Amino acid sequence: GYDAVQLGFEEAKCLNKPQEGHLRHTGKSRFLREFRASSIDAVQVGQRFDVTLFHEGDVVDVTGTSKGHGFSGTIKRHNFHGGPKTHGQSDRHRAPGSIGAGTTPGKVLKGRRMAGHYGNERITTQGLRIVKIDPERNLLLVRGAIPGPNKGVVLVKRSKKVLRKEA
Repeated sequence: GYDAVQLGFEEAKCLNKPQEGHLRHTGKSRFLREFRASSIDAVQVGQRFDVTLFHEGDVVDVTGTSKGHGFSGTIKRHNFHGGPKTHGQSDRHRAPGSIGAGTTPGKVLKGRRMAGHYGNERITTQGLRIVKIDPERNLLLVRGAIPGPNKGVVLVKRSKKVLRKEA
């Protein structure tokens, strides 16, 4: 129901038979992402894209997977300040404290901030400015925080929002 282009990069070491059949005309790609396209007439199979699509000063949105922290407590996950270190508290320094009222409502309400899985989710940082482009090394230098670990895969696209100019 829509036109799309698939972009692949980085050589894959091994693929299963359906993946090999899908990529037989373009080469083995470890990462494959699909993007909507207004028209696919200008794109050929096997065409290469690089950082020359962007220009210095462009505003972009960067999407990546945030660092995973596993099962984390409330202090790390929600920045709770912890309990008192004295006045009879021996083992409650990093505990969340009370999590609900008494008889009414008689339950813990949904959305209560508690310990649990933290990180490893899709994050988009919007409105980052491209500082420099290095076409020889195919590098894009962006000012701001990029989500995810070092050497993580990120998606860079032009920002749809119009941001005010930096002073």
